[in-house]
Amino acid sequence: MTSAPPLDWGLGNYERTAQQLMPAARLIIDRAAPVPGERVVDVGCGSGNAALLAAARGARVTGVDPAVRLLGVAREQAARGKLDADFLSGGAAAIPLADGEVDLVLSVFGVIFAPDPVAAAAEMARVTGAAGRIVLSAWIPAGAIADSVRIAREAVNRALEIPPGPPSFAWHDLAALAGLFEPLGFAVSVEEHTIAFDAPSVAAHVDGELANHPLALAGREVLEPRGELDGVRRRMIEVLEAHNEDPDGFRVTSRYVVATATRS
Repeated sequence: MTSAPPLDWGLGNYERTAQQLMPAARLIIDRAAPVPGERVVDVGCGSGNAALLAAARGARVTGVDPAVRLLGVAREQAARGKLDADFLSGGAAAIPLADGEVDLVLSVFGVIFAPDPVAAAAEMARVTGAAGRIVLSAWIPAGAIADSVRIAREAVNRALEIPPGPPSFAWHDLAALAGLFEPLGFAVSVEEHTIAFDAPSVAAHVDGELANHPLALAGREVLEPRGELDGVRRRMIEVLEAHNEDPDGFRVTSRYVVATATRS
């Protein structure tokens, strides 16, 4: 038996995924409402969606991510836009900022991948100032996209003989978030939203993900040499076709939450 290697989110073309998620990033920035002069950190910033939107509102932004290539992409975008944003290597459990240094911690579908949720929450709390707030987004693990991703993940785990582990932390669940943040001195609220994924066809969506998304590419490296990729692709298409909302193409709506934690 083995364990899955750490994922390099710089693999493939995450910029394509970032563009798909931009509507959620805009909504989260609207909810977080950074103002000029506020100090903001975007944890798991990727190629810079939320960080750059916050900087465009006049905030002083630091983006943090372990993916070196994506940090470079974000820096280039900040330079082109003449935005006040720095991008540093780090993770949710190792934010390279001082205690209480920021007014707003953002994480747009980022911290949800942290291996240790307790450590990540403690670190976000550590860098948040006395009147600060934390705003994060998390997928609700249900629906067609979640089911299709689960098919691929389970196939990879079987191929690598990875035993079933405990359930992932429920970043979408108010009670779970309260249990995580309330001991750190935060009150938590949650609101639900949706985002749609579109493509010319179901097959085009699946093939685009398999060719570009870092998670899909990592899975492909495991499944393709074993001759299992085509079967997984077929099952993913079947699931998505059963829930397709656009008879002339592909459209599936996924649900997610925006959680806000404020000092209590």
